[in-house]
Amino acid sequence: MADKSLIGRSLGVTTCEVEKGRLRFFAKAIGETDPIYTDEAAAREAGHRSLPVPPSFLMCLEGEGRDSDHIVEDIFGFDLGRILHAEQGFDYYATAYAGDVLSFETRVVDVYQKKGGALTFVVQQTRVSNQDGQHIADIRSSLVQR
Repeated sequence: MADKSLIGRSLGVTTCEVEKGRLRFFAKAIGETDPIYTDEAAAREAGHRSLPVPPSFLMCLEGEGRDSDHIVEDIFGFDLGRILHAEQGFDYYATAYAGDVLSFETRVVDVYQKKGGALTFVVQQTRVSNQDGQHIADIRSSLVQR
């Protein structure tokens, strides 16, 4: 079972290249109508060097290359059938673009309980950087087991 001894533990670093096709598909899936997310000419006209990454797409990329089942079951000690994604938040420092290679460095930053121990929360924070080492964003996400 997850406890405070996990705080500070690294969950590793993953990298992934941002692909134009996936950005267009994601924009369509979320109902984004701003052409800067689907049309490279519109993106350049708006001052971008390529298609910008929609804000919440970083969460999709963060899980790539990571063995989530291993982390949840073996490291956190959670039962996959009893967990929920509790929360996520983003702090942005720069824009990521199609063609960037992003690195995701994840750590456990908090573990706590509520409801007299009936609910256990694990909070992770991920630092996102591009291929030039530029800090793009921080992602915070929480899982809860009942």
